[in-house]
Amino acid sequence: MALRTFRGGVHPHEYKELSENQPLEVMPPPAELYVPFGQHLGKPADPLVKKGTYVRQGQVLAESSGFISAPVHAPVSGTIKKQVKGPVVGGTTADMLLLVPGDPAPPKEGEEAEPVDTTPILLPSLPFDSLTSEQIIERVREAGIVGQGGAAFPTAVKLSPPPDKPIDWMIINGAECEPYLTRDERLMLERTADLVEGIRIIGKALGEGVNLGIGIEENKPEAIAALRRAIADAGVAIEVFELKTKYPQGGEKMLIDAALGRQVPPGALPMEVGCVIQNVGTALAIRDAVLAGEVPRMATLTVSGLGIQQPKNLQVLIGTPLKDVIAFCGGVKDTARRIVVGGPMMGFATYSLDAPVVKATSGILVLTEEEATPAEEQACINCGKCISACPVNLLPTRLVKLAKLQRWEETRDLGIEVCMECGTCAFTCPAHIPLVQYLRLAKKNVRNLPRKEQ
Repeated sequence: MALRTFRGGVHPHEYKELSENQPLEVMPPPAELYVPFGQHLGKPADPLVKKGTYVRQGQVLAESSGFISAPVHAPVSGTIKKQVKGPVVGGTTADMLLLVPGDPAPPKEGEEAEPVDTTPILLPSLPFDSLTSEQIIERVREAGIVGQGGAAFPTAVKLSPPPDKPIDWMIINGAECEPYLTRDERLMLERTADLVEGIRIIGKALGEGVNLGIGIEENKPEAIAALRRAIADAGVAIEVFELKTKYPQGGEKMLIDAALGRQVPPGALPMEVGCVIQNVGTALAIRDAVLAGEVPRMATLTVSGLGIQQPKNLQVLIGTPLKDVIAFCGGVKDTARRIVVGGPMMGFATYSLDAPVVKATSGILVLTEEEATPAEEQACINCGKCISACPVNLLPTRLVKLAKLQRWEETRDLGIEVCMECGTCAFTCPAHIPLVQYLRLAKKNVRNLPRKEQ
């Protein structure tokens, strides 16, 4: 049987061998945690605690500030030193809390110590057999779970499609198509039974009649076999879609096309074709919140690249500075030239290692000159390779020419807002044109057009 896939895409060198056999390892707490209020798509959460407050692990530090928002919890017990504005991934700054892990400060001389409860806070566990859709969605919202696939969209919103958008398929994205990253593969291998439970809980949240599946690329045969065994042991109906190894197979629209042959219209969401897509890490976070009462306090991520001393798959406290994670992995080699947060295709080169790990951080890559140095940009030769590779059927070369001329309305008319910034066009360009950067610039300017022009 031919492997399932989609039109377009590219085959970058994977580099997964650097970390795929490294089991998940828990990193000890650093000396300081910087916990941002905005770790999700939408409005940042509103702070609830003040300087000097002792907080317990799992305590709400900031509450959601709207429908598309998510609360933030204390990743570990400790003392809030102050609220600061610090660097975050992507090159900007944001408001965050400086949290120092550890027991409360001892009383000053002559003062009597007040009793302080230091036990972690857990939400009440919910019994699986009697779970209702409303209970699951409320628990996901209360726990502040966001998508682990990159966009960090609040998951409770995603589990609440409008009544006029019936859902008949929920598919877990286990493709992990970005080079280097292996965290999802390790989760599928090390928490297989838990993942099956998480899939079943999501199915309950979406209601009866929803088909369940998981898409995994063929380069993860052990994960495919483990999931099939666990599904058989659980006696549940979950289809495993074996996918061709190709980037960006893990994009929502590409996954739906490959697994079901359904095309999501330009500018539309998966619910338009009856689908909901969730990441492996998201499914496990839902399972842990519902059955164990745990809120997200750790990010599961891969540290890799030819420039890191010890590639690892880690579970890291949210708020841990990137520099501490890199130090835990032995530091960088002399050949290191660039540090990217996320995958090499869609991640962001970071200018500050003081930026913290957040809920959806998937990887930290330390790249050498061999991996990361861009060639000098040359003139477009009109070869059309970027057009053939684009998985959403855009004309990248034409869009970039218009962007250089600042003709934003014309880029809009050619569908610039459909661009998912996957980087396939830039990867295939023999002229080494930084196509994605020009496309991002055009998208930003299209969003800034007066509303009547949009």
